[in-house]
Amino acid sequence: MESDIYRPLGLTDDEFDLIVHHLGREPNLVELAMFSIMWSEHCSYKSSRIHLRRLPTSGPRVIMGPGENAGVVAATEDISVALRMESHNHPSAIEPTQGAATGVGGILRDIFTVGARPIALLDSLWMGTQDNPQSRWIFDGVVGGISSYGNAVGVPTVGGEIHFAPPYAENPLVNVVAVGVARTDQLVRAVASGIGNHVVLLGAATGRDGIGGVSVLASSGFDQASADKRPSVQVGDPFEEKKLIEACLDLLDAKLVVGIQDLGGAGLTCATSETAANAGNGMRVWVDRVPIREAGMTPMEILCSESQERMLAIVTPDNLAAVLEICAKQEVLATVIGEVAPPDEDGPYAGRGVLRAYFDGAMVAEIPASALADEAPLYERPLREPNDFRLRVQREVDVPADWREIARGVLETLTFDPEAIYRRYDHMLFRNTLVTPGADASLLAIRAPEVGSTDLAMGLAVDGNQLWSRSDPRRGTLAVVAESLANLACVGATPVAIVDCLNFGNPEHPEVMWQFSEAIDGITEICTVLGVPVIGGNVSFYNEAHGIDIDPTPVVSTIGFRPLPAHAIPDARLARGSVVLVTTGETPSLTGSVFAAIAGDQGGAFPTIDLERLRHLLSVVASLVVADELINAAHNLGAGGLLGGAIRLAQLAGQGLELEYPDASAEALLGEHPSRFLLTTEVPQALLAHLSQEGFEGVVIGELGGEKIVYEDWLSLDPPRRHPIGAR
Repeated sequence: MESDIYRPLGLTDDEFDLIVHHLGREPNLVELAMFSIMWSEHCSYKSSRIHLRRLPTSGPRVIMGPGENAGVVAATEDISVALRMESHNHPSAIEPTQGAATGVGGILRDIFTVGARPIALLDSLWMGTQDNPQSRWIFDGVVGGISSYGNAVGVPTVGGEIHFAPPYAENPLVNVVAVGVARTDQLVRAVASGIGNHVVLLGAATGRDGIGGVSVLASSGFDQASADKRPSVQVGDPFEEKKLIEACLDLLDAKLVVGIQDLGGAGLTCATSETAANAGNGMRVWVDRVPIREAGMTPMEILCSESQERMLAIVTPDNLAAVLEICAKQEVLATVIGEVAPPDEDGPYAGRGVLRAYFDGAMVAEIPASALADEAPLYERPLREPNDFRLRVQREVDVPADWREIARGVLETLTFDPEAIYRRYDHMLFRNTLVTPGADASLLAIRAPEVGSTDLAMGLAVDGNQLWSRSDPRRGTLAVVAESLANLACVGATPVAIVDCLNFGNPEHPEVMWQFSEAIDGITEICTVLGVPVIGGNVSFYNEAHGIDIDPTPVVSTIGFRPLPAHAIPDARLARGSVVLVTTGETPSLTGSVFAAIAGDQGGAFPTIDLERLRHLLSVVASLVVADELINAAHNLGAGGLLGGAIRLAQLAGQGLELEYPDASAEALLGEHPSRFLLTTEVPQALLAHLSQEGFEGVVIGELGGEKIVYEDWLSLDPPRRHPIGAR
């Protein structure tokens, strides 16, 4: 086959030869297209799988881990929580509104695919600075896409984070987290078992809007010419998604499906090959039975389309009539498009389950299902530590004499008020939200129509810090996880699992792969020591524009449980009294800090974290929050250090703050380290005594009140605007 046919599809010469080996012949064009999307970086993880294997993925609460549509952990003996995190970066750069909206729609389907009702969304957005018109257009479109889809589909956006930095001007990051709850006995996996069972396509008709969508856009470099791919961005319909949610949950509740799978990246090709491969079976698919919304669609287009709001269900013949009845009641289109087939008994694929696709009576594709789903090439790409890394870590950040001017610049970076964004999201749907957006973490009651009410709440946080990860991908990423766990402690939750979204540049660049490998080691280290498994995630490579890679940007979302509060929840927006600093005793550092970024200094060694001390401190803070006796607020210190965190606390509380801290050095005030908290209390001596008993030294650093935020004679900020709880 001519190379000008398969190379534009993203396949290399070696990959084409491997396809020929799997088939025992050259592929036709339909088969070649199917391999190209399934073996894309986005779908196959061919550059990352070898590293992801190092992550700890098991634990006493883990029910489903990596490899499933969503990770699932046990909340109680009978109730489970599903968690998933995904990216929609390149589609959002090309068409911000639909790119972000369909990212939300896709991740919601991952949740109800395992049998859970979606009850919450969080997002992590990384945008270019807003003095750039294109960045403003992208940002406004992304926020509009998230809010319009989430609000319309009826799933609240309960938290998140927003970052603005130059590396994300043309390659923004849109990372979305979805959470759902289910009865454990209702969980289902993506398997096409039962020879002769029907393959039923549910949901929207198939169009050309998603052909070569996320599977292609997220698997190659990015430049201005990528705007020509705008038609490849899927178009979402949240009302169709809402009907699909209810229909699928009804089907699962009635136990009418054997297996179910979302049609996300790689569309029908992915859903059919993965479900068949998971069961070790084959599948016959009649492509011309697929409902289409555009005339003249070819088999290749139908098999590769990533049109939204579609699911694939495996149904026994006895249950088909009931399935069609429920779908008709929910006004969801349901069409039998195939059947589960046994593995071949003889011929070139003897002993293997084969996916065979037919169109107008002719077979247009014949591929072993596992070749598509499980046998993509596995690359151990070259790693290379940057030439200047060792030199950078051997020196300290240079602190100029006029560092207080830089300090004011640090504080200016922290003045962005996300309230205008949160107001576009409905965060009170289901009335589960106990701590609303704007706090260190969100807190939700665990309840839904399918599971009723429980006496548990779950804390949810999503965090990233590209300055930390850029300065030291291993230690910095470990610190990102530590900060997210610390944010959970601020709402009283004990962590049980994390998911991640690993956003990196071009994996063909050895320095990028070194960054990625180091980040994996950082996550592995802290999660192993603290016993917090990684139950799922997403790798997003090729985040670059014009050949320039973004900063390494691993983002993690953490989940933890706590008793359902019986009283007002300690919250920074209710803070009053004395402000107490408590730490693990480790020294903050300017390396990787906002201060260093503004100063233009990337030197220094990123600080280490005493993980055992951190584990104990997280437990102490979470216990204080749950008890609600000694403190009225807890706030984790991250970006901006002590000074930035204290000012943020005062702003959230809507009060002035007279800050008194004896160490007036730049390192003490603006150095960063995730193992520190600010606690506010009206009984400071009792709190200090309690901290001392736990082995920690606390110190009162100021009092809330007054009309200004004041420190020494060089910092005086105007009165903060009050942020009442419930206004978000």
